[in-house]
Amino acid sequence: MKPPAFSVQAQPRDAASWTALARRLEAGGYDALLTADHPGATASPFVALAAAAAVTERIGLGSYVSQAGVREPLLLASDVATLDLVSDGRARLALGAGHTPAEWDMVGEERPDVAGRVRRFRAVAEACRALLAGETVTLDGPEVRASRARLTAPRPVQHRVPFTFGGGNTALLRWAGAHADVVGLSGLGRTLPDGYMHEVRWNGADIDRQVDLVEQGAAGRADAPAREALVQMVEVTDDAEGAAHEIARRLDCDAAEVLASPYAWVGTVGEIAAALAEHERRWGITRYVVREAHLDMVDQVRAHLSEAGS
Repeated sequence: MKPPAFSVQAQPRDAASWTALARRLEAGGYDALLTADHPGATASPFVALAAAAAVTERIGLGSYVSQAGVREPLLLASDVATLDLVSDGRARLALGAGHTPAEWDMVGEERPDVAGRVRRFRAVAEACRALLAGETVTLDGPEVRASRARLTAPRPVQHRVPFTFGGGNTALLRWAGAHADVVGLSGLGRTLPDGYMHEVRWNGADIDRQVDLVEQGAAGRADAPAREALVQMVEVTDDAEGAAHEIARRLDCDAAEVLASPYAWVGTVGEIAAALAEHERRWGITRYVVREAHLDMVDQVRAHLSEAGS
């Protein structure tokens, strides 16, 4: 079995550590360096990634994920194309529908209901991809407006910039099955009252349903989108049961769900490697996005997988 692809989601703290991280990931064979995109709460992803592009040659670079509710298609397409230019063809486009009320508040907009966010996402995603492909775009709202928009310069280096959908909405999972290159599953449920945190949705049956929706959307495609999971916790330990119970207590979920979930890796490196194989068998997950804080433990798991495959 081919080892999964691993990418790292991180935020710059200073110039030296950020460029050192980019070099470390490239030297270690990671697939991509990714940055969250929450205006006002995180660094500008494309500025940060352009700095990483300057000290690397092969690693992919992208936001994870940009918020379609507050991003305008032409501006986003320009950012992605510019990153593709300065990285010599390594940019990725990733979008989600958005969930954080403060992000709308700070730009003077009201957060739409779920149906409105779905409509806005599709309009932004389709327009942005069309602009990157060299098409002229006109949209007459109400979610998005554009008049003969065209991305004349810079043009992306890649013939087709890879596109990732991140989210769990039923309609958008079907849409992503038909249109995305990668579907990123996060295990995030309802937004909590603080507007930032989420309930977890780690139950295996929930993931089964999400994967089924992607497969429904992908019916008739020659190449279905790859499936990716956002790993929110990694704990290498000889006491997987004890660690899972503690995580479950904090998240108000079941310890068995924690152990079976692709969103938390808990156990010895061998146990985690076995779990990854099960995730691929059951859900077709062949890609993971991990957080920088867990990088040393992820390196251990990747070393084990490499040894097992040699």
